[in-house]
Amino acid sequence: MRVRVLLEPRYGATYDQLAAMARTAEEAGFDAFFRSDHYLGIDADDTSLVPTDSWTTIGGLARETSVVRLGTLMTAATFRHPGQLAVEVATADAMSGGRVELGIGTGWYEREHRYFGLPFPPTGERFDRLEEALAIVTGLWTTPPGERFSFEGRHWRIDGCANFPRSSQRPRPRIIVGGVGPKRTPRIAARYADEFNAALSGSDSGVVDNFRRICEEMGRDPATVTISTVVPVSCGTSQEEAEMRRDRLGDAGRRLLAAGVVGTPNDVIARVEASRTLGADVVYFHVYDGEDLDHIRLLGAEVVPALA
Repeated sequence: MRVRVLLEPRYGATYDQLAAMARTAEEAGFDAFFRSDHYLGIDADDTSLVPTDSWTTIGGLARETSVVRLGTLMTAATFRHPGQLAVEVATADAMSGGRVELGIGTGWYEREHRYFGLPFPPTGERFDRLEEALAIVTGLWTTPPGERFSFEGRHWRIDGCANFPRSSQRPRPRIIVGGVGPKRTPRIAARYADEFNAALSGSDSGVVDNFRRICEEMGRDPATVTISTVVPVSCGTSQEEAEMRRDRLGDAGRRLLAAGVVGTPNDVIARVEASRTLGADVVYFHVYDGEDLDHIRLLGAEVVPALA
């Protein structure tokens, strides 16, 4: 079982805080440090939050870490033109020596799109755009030198590109697609993804079983796709300490952690083991305090070794 940190800071996080968290995750033995791709926090009414850009910071983290893998869960396909995204991710991967992964989804947070003037089309169109974006990104990453790549979609067009962004990983960085929708998400993942993320449904066998069935229908061996899940975590050496960490996050944090684990390392291990029995290969510990490095150290010392 690979164990990762996913940070979605309750009050936002500066680059220096993100770097400290990534280095701590690396030192604590986590497989990866991921960040969310949002311009607003989990409390949309918090006007004090200062947004940071995910791929700008990952480029910086690539030079400040040496082993831990880096990525997003999930990049919003609505935020960037897919040609631009292909260049950004490949650049960050080269900067890291081949440790970057792209988690990508439709985008869902309407208010942050409205705040920053980003288009937020209806759900069906967002899925269409996600599928086209993945076709473009993978095409730009994998077209052989000397050839050209073109794409004609409803929303984007690539015209005879002959200059391709090159990552350190071959043939390309890993791609993660996830969600709990029963139709389009699993079909897109079966076509493009190296990893299917079942989000908060790691204890729900129906989501994973449905994805595997769709893989088989599309001629993809389900065993070639990693299964991952997300577990919101507030861990403490005692139940009281775990609840104290939760309560520091306010109402929004308490709401999100209601679907996760608030307890001791043994409680966290038990939750992850339940996901493992359903086929999860990777778990992301979703944490919300960008300054609480001791939380990461505790999980690294008491939980990561037990799940290795």
